[in-house]
Amino acid sequence: MGVLEDLADDLAQDTLAAVEETGDEKLIKAVADAIGASSPTTQEAFLTAVRIRTAAARGRKTLEDRLARARQGNAPAQG
Repeated sequence: MGVLEDLADDLAQDTLAAVEETGDEKLIKAVADAIGASSPTTQEAFLTAVRIRTAAARGRKTLEDRLARARQGNAPAQG
């Protein structure tokens, strides 16, 4: 990744951790708005990193849940 993506991803990780800790989902928008005031490009990179990390976390949870059920002999129905 380049400097832009690295910085935006680091901030996204920190922000998502703060959301997890505080439960304040509005924090993402507040950080994005603060960034966007000086750099719309950085704002978009931040929001992209948030979306990617959120989607990956959902995918990881789905995978872990399915594996746990399969290991307990409760594999999901096909379809």
